[in-house]
Amino acid sequence: MARRLLSIWFPRLASDHALRNRPVPGPFALTLRSGQNDRLHCVNAEAGARGLHPGMGLNDARAICPGLVTRPACPVAEAAALSVLRRWAGRYAPLVAPDGPNGLIADITGVAHLFGNEGDLQADLQARLDRGGITAISAIAGTRGAAHALARHGGGIVTPDDLSGRMAALPVAALRIDAETAQALARTGLGRIGDLIALPRAPLARRFGPELALRLDQMLGLRPEPVGAVPDAPHFGVRLVLPDPIGLQQDVMAGLLRLLDRLCAQLATHAMGARRLRLELGRVDRETLVVEIGLARPLRDPARIAPLFTPKLADLDAGFGIETMRLQAPVTEPLAPEQITSHGGSDLRDGMADLISRLGNRIGFDSVQRLHPAPSLTPERSFRLTPAIGAPETGAKKAGAPEPDAAPGPGHPPPRPIALFPPEPVTAATGHPPTRFRWRRTQFTTLRATGPERIAPEWWLDDPAWQGGLRNYWRIETVEGPRLWMFHTPRKDHWSVQGEFA
Repeated sequence: MARRLLSIWFPRLASDHALRNRPVPGPFALTLRSGQNDRLHCVNAEAGARGLHPGMGLNDARAICPGLVTRPACPVAEAAALSVLRRWAGRYAPLVAPDGPNGLIADITGVAHLFGNEGDLQADLQARLDRGGITAISAIAGTRGAAHALARHGGGIVTPDDLSGRMAALPVAALRIDAETAQALARTGLGRIGDLIALPRAPLARRFGPELALRLDQMLGLRPEPVGAVPDAPHFGVRLVLPDPIGLQQDVMAGLLRLLDRLCAQLATHAMGARRLRLELGRVDRETLVVEIGLARPLRDPARIAPLFTPKLADLDAGFGIETMRLQAPVTEPLAPEQITSHGGSDLRDGMADLISRLGNRIGFDSVQRLHPAPSLTPERSFRLTPAIGAPETGAKKAGAPEPDAAPGPGHPPPRPIALFPPEPVTAATGHPPTRFRWRRTQFTTLRATGPERIAPEWWLDDPAWQGGLRNYWRIETVEGPRLWMFHTPRKDHWSVQGEFA
């Protein structure tokens, strides 16, 4: 069976997509910023009829067409629209791949008879795209290069016997070569593909590069060119249709557990974990109840996920009953299998993640924060607040890590107190370090003092709290019990307490 390929070109994909939901009468164009100027990215049919084209400067376009309506282009939305069209084109071919930023290539070998013939298939495709408001030109040929070239130069159908004859009249730019090579060929009088077909390949490759000979042979079918269809991303979703409507919370949870078992099995097959889950409950009256939860880390354990739905299903309004349930994971992340250990480190990480998930679903994940170290020796700037879900995993203490109160060893930073607060003044201090002092209306006696640790202010920052100059920090253990982090300011000869150890 001869190979047959279908090429679909969308010359106005960006503008057609932008005008579907917000139509504009008259000339319309999308613009992109290029350097210091705005240029046209895509124009509709009315603007093209006025002489506007992609790449033209916006000021020149407005001078030609004063009534031109413009919007900023969105390449991301354009790529998403092409992806949707690629999935839609799967009704005509089992393999459909992108062909540039505004084209598709499909392998329709052995498929045309399902629509009658190749002409009927092309007519059906064109009619559906026209009804959808999408401008498209399609072509069918035996090679990818020929289908690509013909779709961008009028479209049509090329039989295997007429391949060379139909391609000979097209310009050399249709070979998918760069503009410089096409201009060099035109300067030498080789402006049509027919001028190149009979020429030997070796002189062409030496003078114009090997790509020209490769593209010419691919178009003629002398060299193979596969259609590398991009596999669709897996969809993680399951559905349950109930024989009778339900309304009790325990019945909904029982159905949810069934869905979770199936969904987690799908996730495990692809080594993925869910970060967000969406439960849709279809009522008898055609209303849909939506319940969403987030997870602090990728997860596919039904026993740990189900309790997060319980508070959200407590006030469920089932109406006359729920007859369908659908569970999907719209946000997923890779989750490799974890090694089960005996020291319990994984259990500690899972417990912390479950706690963050419960708090995040109740008060919002942005409200759950952690303290992270910051590159500063100044105590007030030695930490920063970050969202807990973006923080690295925390669990068991690493082997060799110093205890919070342990004396610093080689390569370890000095210990820091478990509680840090703004400096509070000390009165009635005697000695250096003080043997007796008064703090928070309480008299303390020093049992042991360790220090000093000198910290100088960061001179490149204007911090009013450090206008007193450098500080000498001491760890003071008192007879009364508190273990304080105190500092002395030599310039002012003043003592203050800034933290307390465990």
